[in-house]
Amino acid sequence: MLDYLIVFTSSLLAATIAPFYSEVVLAAVLTRQPDAALLLWLLASIGNTLGAIVNWWLGKYLLHYRHKRWFPIKEKQLVKAQAGFQRFGVWSLLLSWAPIGGDALTFIAGIMKVQLLPFTLLVFIGKAARYAVVIWLADTLLL
Repeated sequence: MLDYLIVFTSSLLAATIAPFYSEVVLAAVLTRQPDAALLLWLLASIGNTLGAIVNWWLGKYLLHYRHKRWFPIKEKQLVKAQAGFQRFGVWSLLLSWAPIGGDALTFIAGIMKVQLLPFTLLVFIGKAARYAVVIWLADTLLL
């Protein structure tokens, strides 16, 4: 049971601004519990999607403070990110799994006020696909 909680929590943290890598945790737990691959995939995918929802929420509600000195994104960067997101639209959320830029993409989606349901579906698809590949690689290389 602890392994499942660790996979879920590490996946959730990895999707937020916290520097964390859930793929290593997932692969390690998978070596101990290879028969639980489907459950581990589901827990990692849901946890990582919930972490992305935290970023979406932060983007949506912290935008009110964009003129404060402590706001993490400068106005010029914000305009550039918004323009990029508008160019590719909500479908870009399928790339939220990417290790570089994926978390920022979910934050920008909140700023752009993307509705929660399409956000969640697109992000889940991308993240679930990534964890399926991680499990396949772990199964192929480690087990």
